[in-house]
Amino acid sequence: MTAKKKMSFSRISFEDLLELVDIREVMDYSVFEDWFRFDYSLNPEEEAFLEDLLTRNLRFVDTYLEEELKAQFIIPLLNKVNFFHGQARGWYERPLQARINEVLLHGRTDYMVARGIETPREPYFFIQEYKQELGDRHPKNALLAEMMVALELNGDSQMRGAYVIGKSWTFVLLNKESEHRYEYFRSQDFSAIKISELQGIYRNLQSVKAML
Repeated sequence: MTAKKKMSFSRISFEDLLELVDIREVMDYSVFEDWFRFDYSLNPEEEAFLEDLLTRNLRFVDTYLEEELKAQFIIPLLNKVNFFHGQARGWYERPLQARINEVLLHGRTDYMVARGIETPREPYFFIQEYKQELGDRHPKNALLAEMMVALELNGDSQMRGAYVIGKSWTFVLLNKESEHRYEYFRSQDFSAIKISELQGIYRNLQSVKAML
């Protein structure tokens, strides 16, 4: 059966998601405890790297355009985490799509961790950035759509992700409760211009890598 309608990640609104599926936000920070309490101790070299990354970017993070934020801050951080693990790695701007409730959700992901050799086959984690050209369109909408597609492709019931707005990182859990019914949770924000919280972001990403 072909999809009757198409929705792009980059243009989707939360109202679009509500029309597509039964999705609701649950306010419960405790669901992140296992993820965020991952036992990972930064070594001195990692501590120095994060301090240098912060020092070089502190003045500019809030004024970077999307590609500048990605190139100067996000990519170096992700490269340091090093998601190359077995057959998994990080992928930038790769197409992703699936049909949900007879609607084709599609687009290119900002960043995802997925298994695969030359093409991503099993998405595992997503990072979505705020795009200034989309005005006030919230990045969580695209992130949730991408995570829903990943759950559909993988046949899983839970997916992890994060969205980035300037210096602020927010982690997200999406649970598929039943067919076309979802719950999602948002963490408290992490400020990447505070060294303790930047270290927390780094640990949380290392926790994702350990789950592969």
